[in-house]
Amino acid sequence: MAESLTIAAGTKEERYQSLLPQIEALIAGETDRTANLANVAAALRQAFGFFWVGFYLVNDHQLVLGPFQGPIACTRIPFGKGVCGTSWKEARTIVVPDVEQFPGHIACSSDARSEIVVPGFHEGAVVLVLDVDSDRLNDFDEVDARYLEKLMRSVEATLG
Repeated sequence: MAESLTIAAGTKEERYQSLLPQIEALIAGETDRTANLANVAAALRQAFGFFWVGFYLVNDHQLVLGPFQGPIACTRIPFGKGVCGTSWKEARTIVVPDVEQFPGHIACSSDARSEIVVPGFHEGAVVLVLDVDSDRLNDFDEVDARYLEKLMRSVEATLG
């Protein structure tokens, strides 16, 4: 696939339905994790205009900043801390309508207002999380959770 995207107009769900096969084609033949994560982050940000999109990788009992698109970010996040660390600890997707209301939220940017974090697994363990921030309140919902989880299954397939 060429390194370009065709972003469909329409609802959020229609944009995900158009985008995911393109991302899957982009990463399917590539074995380098950094390249794949960088392209996934770029594609999501380009398609939806999210404030920040990136990955944190499990490394030595903490999450360490990986490829991302957006303003500079927190470099390390402890297990169980903030939305990302909680998603890792609980091994589940977390949607936060208002980050100010999330106990222990780590404010990497005061401009982030809502957030979704989706864990990625390898051999049954969380090995990374996808973190997406918006500068608008209540910007993420079940549609985002469903499609970003599906996307993470495609990312996981490239980790082997």
